[in-house]
Amino acid sequence: MKKTKYLIIGGSVAAINAAEAIRGADTEGTITIVSDEPCAAYSRPLISYFLGNKVTEDKMYYRDKKFFDENRIELITGIRAAGLDAKNRSVKLENGKTVKFERLLIATGGKPIIPQGVKKGRGVFTFLTWDDAKGIRSYIKKNSASGSAVIVGGGLIGLKAAEGLMELGIKISIVELADRILNATFDRNASGIMENALKKAGCAIMKNDTVKRIRYKGGNVNAVTLTNGKVLKADMVILAIGVVPNIDIVKNTPIKTDRGILTDEHMQTNIKDIYAAGDVAQVYDRILGKTRAIAIWPNASRQGRIAGLNMAGVERSYEGSFAMNSVELCGIPTISMGLTDTPDAGYQVLSELDKDSGSYRKIVLKDNFVVGAIFVGRIDRAGIFAGLIKDRIDTGDFARHFLSDDFGLIHLPKEYRKHLVTGPGIEI
Repeated sequence: MKKTKYLIIGGSVAAINAAEAIRGADTEGTITIVSDEPCAAYSRPLISYFLGNKVTEDKMYYRDKKFFDENRIELITGIRAAGLDAKNRSVKLENGKTVKFERLLIATGGKPIIPQGVKKGRGVFTFLTWDDAKGIRSYIKKNSASGSAVIVGGGLIGLKAAEGLMELGIKISIVELADRILNATFDRNASGIMENALKKAGCAIMKNDTVKRIRYKGGNVNAVTLTNGKVLKADMVILAIGVVPNIDIVKNTPIKTDRGILTDEHMQTNIKDIYAAGDVAQVYDRILGKTRAIAIWPNASRQGRIAGLNMAGVERSYEGSFAMNSVELCGIPTISMGLTDTPDAGYQVLSELDKDSGSYRKIVLKDNFVVGAIFVGRIDRAGIFAGLIKDRIDTGDFARHFLSDDFGLIHLPKEYRKHLVTGPGIEI
């Protein structure tokens, strides 16, 4: 039976940042990372660029092998952690081996939603990992599937998959159950701009519909049938319906969960010395005032570091976060943060839409505090608004300048400007 002081399950940014923080605070304690992916420490936001041949394999790594060697971190890849015995401080791996630990971090991330009765393979893929992107590229090459792909889901994951496939010359059809794409990220104006851009790039978009049946010919996908009866030719199907926290490892354990694993301000679960961070963890949402899983890279990075420090005995608190997405689609840069749609009349909205240039800016306020924003096309100064949300700055005296072309730090309160310039700056 293997023993380690610090065991980390998962190999993405939360896991790596935790290991880095641990080693900085504890130079001697043994660290073991177990990841079910064949390689660890790659940059997940780059997988669509890898798919579209815009990024080479050597540029994908978040940390290289040298990092693990220099920090004396044992890395076990390609093996799933199959079971957790919280009482006896041990994790059973799917290869039958057991690892005992003193402190554990669960950083298993999210897993894609796959409809009941649908199986991956034979041209059906998800799009969440580097392995998914490699599998799609390999399938295209082996099967000369350079014709068409149906993407089920019009959220960020589906649209990034679409963009990567378009770079390979694949004809794209996006099928979205809601009445607009990006409905969880943008409001109608922003969604409309992006829909027009995708259509201009050659994408077909079908809304208020979904795939009822995947059809095969010669062993591989060749078409799909929608719920409205329409049949779409498809050499591939990409399932991009959504992602949920991967809490499988804590099922049938005393660790408390909701949608994700519940954590306190130290990223610790209800079981002492067992922590969770990243997309699997449920944390405090500063805007909504409740805990939820907020699956974005910067949050996972910071949560991993906070968890690692606390595991090593250096007390740090995670003050919570809020939803924020920054992505470029069809050459259009976009950023959204916090509340992008107003749930009731108690909110103030400042917005500017330029249909000719395809740019859009929207600021959402409640009681003089910024609680959300959207930027499409023009993303300059977006960081200022992220800081205003994070630091809860009363904007009553300067909100009128938000949409001015000259709006900048000079309009912010003097003490807050000083905090940004000489303090920690804007850290999300």
